[in-house]
Amino acid sequence: MLLNTKVILASSILKLFYSTNIKYVRGRNHYLNTIKNNQSVILSVWHGQLLSILYDLRNENVSALAGTHSDAELISRIASRWGWHMIRGSSKEDGDIAYKDMIRCLNSPGAILFITPDGPTGPPKIPKLGIIRAAQSTNSAIIPTSVYSSRRWGFTNWDTFFLEKPFGKIYIEYGAPLIFDKTDNQETCKQNLINAMQIVENSNLHYTNNDKY
Repeated sequence: MLLNTKVILASSILKLFYSTNIKYVRGRNHYLNTIKNNQSVILSVWHGQLLSILYDLRNENVSALAGTHSDAELISRIASRWGWHMIRGSSKEDGDIAYKDMIRCLNSPGAILFITPDGPTGPPKIPKLGIIRAAQSTNSAIIPTSVYSSRRWGFTNWDTFFLEKPFGKIYIEYGAPLIFDKTDNQETCKQNLINAMQIVENSNLHYTNNDKY
């Protein structure tokens, strides 16, 4: 099947699946208030959870970093079809070019950059230092973000990649902004990001488990 046909078909299926879910979003003000103040934000989402955020922010002015491997090609084209601007590259391939594009994006006041900091090859839930360096270089705020859902498929490779099933509930939480100074130790920042991601995941899971509706 031609790639363009796959993109059109997959895009239609994803929209169908996600549109039938009831979506609960909390903390959106955390990134909206930041960009209103002309500070750029980096949405930090673990690789396995990216599809729900892609759907939540479809047709928004979002740039996103994606790898150059074949698995990323289909999702990147779907994201472009939904209005996102894709930056292609990873720590293993075209990393310097991608990093310069990230910095250029974040230096535009009030920009939104979507990153899966543990992608594209893991290890899962361990961020690469690129997200830290980009935030420090541009004074951008990192927004730790979490997704849980009541009905989903999990596809396991180096992590578990989730695809939400139709007619479920999707819970999204955008956490409080995390800002690093240029002089902060990068390994310490990395651990602080891991902690912030765990805090927002715990908060979102608590809300998910206590939803009575």
